Amino acid sequence: MKNVSFVGGLCALLATMIWSGNFIVARGLGDVIPPFTLACLRWSTGTVAIMPFAAPLIWRDRALLMKHWKHLFVSSVLGVTVFNTLIYIAAHTTSAMNMTLIATTTPVFVIILSRIFLGETITANRAIGLVVAVAGIVTLVTRGNLDVLMGLDFRVGDLWMLLAGFIWAVYSIIIRKKPKEINQFAYLGVTFLAGVLPLIPAAAIELSVAPPLNITPTVIGSVLYIGIGASLISYMLWTKAVTSIGPVIPSLIYYSLPAFCGMEAYLFLNEPVTMIHGVAFLLIVGGIVFATHPKFQKKA
Repeated sequence: MKNVSFVGGLCALLATMIWSGNFIVARGLGDVIPPFTLACLRWSTGTVAIMPFAAPLIWRDRALLMKHWKHLFVSSVLGVTVFNTLIYIAAHTTSAMNMTLIATTTPVFVIILSRIFLGETITANRAIGLVVAVAGIVTLVTRGNLDVLMGLDFRVGDLWMLLAGFIWAVYSIIIRKKPKEINQFAYLGVTFLAGVLPLIPAAAIELSVAPPLNITPTVIGSVLYIGIGASLISYMLWTKAVTSIGPVIPSLIYYSLPAFCGMEAYLFLNEPVTMIHGVAFLLIVGGIVFATHPKFQKKA
């Protein structure tokens, strides 16, 4: 049992580390590859990588997949087409650290949407946690200066990232309704493929007006990283973690995302990690853990 817990925790940690690199790549390539093109390259790579595993299952379950095409279409557009494109748009005007901190706020939106659409109760502890997490978001996007809030002088990238977090929360609600009879690899393969298709014409239009791409070994390596590592390998690791030890511990491990991203942003992008980032991290992560961990919910 201890070995299973160790392996599960390690898989969750590795998945989180890989995902943190996606924000570094987004920020690092933000001035090199336009956002729709980067998203298209990522998911094209991910689709090619997963198809050897998924294609036979997709063909086998084609009737079942067609039956649930509406669910698959919506989850593809939100989870693949829109969400990550917003991250790459945000990367043009905000830091990798800000993006990753805001990305961890998705549970705030999930709790609110679950109350609206699923009728789930917001307990007292959950409400307190949400208030604390929102305080962390406000601290981050205003850089600790309330005059920014009063003057609505936000970084545009922070707002794009908040929208991305909201989209991912909607996607998370939809995933709860995922038909259980659909194989995970078939589901992932279909969503990758359907999600990348709208990005192809969008990228073509973007490239027609953008400067020519400067394809270097660094760019190729970065695209392979986000296409295979952050899309396929991290998903497999995360699935292994959740099936081994349940969702609670991996979810808590995921909140270490800003810590990894902060170190990577400092090392590779020379982005400063300030006291404001530290305060926002404590407020956001502390609030979300208090709002979502079963230990605190039992007391409410």
